[in-house]
Amino acid sequence: MELLNSKVDHKDYFCDHTAWGVELCKRLGSENFKLLYDIYHMQVDEGNVIANIKANHQYIAHYHTAGVPGRHELNDKQELYYPAIMNAILETGFKGHVAQEFIPTGKTDQERFKALEQAVHICDV
Repeated sequence: MELLNSKVDHKDYFCDHTAWGVELCKRLGSENFKLLYDIYHMQVDEGNVIANIKANHQYIAHYHTAGVPGRHELNDKQELYYPAIMNAILETGFKGHVAQEFIPTGKTDQERFKALEQAVHICDV
């Protein structure tokens, strides 16, 4: 189940806070049902990304990245510090994949691929 924000992108979406998604996981009680923690969306709706990941990592099966604001590149123009976030994820013992889901602002394919290369480098801890 993907955690999405209901403030900006997905009005009236139910699963818009980590606690709501975790409670759903608990109530279902299935090892086969986990959360997709979209870092961009959770920063928009609730912030406190690292603490929420650490407290609830056992219910998270996958991560998506993007910068805030704007859902763009993982660079110094956005408020999230991805090296710390990726290290926090690593510290939980996570062995899965992290997907880049940002919208590149580059005008050329070369600029867009460079942004992807930089994001992969930032997230490779």
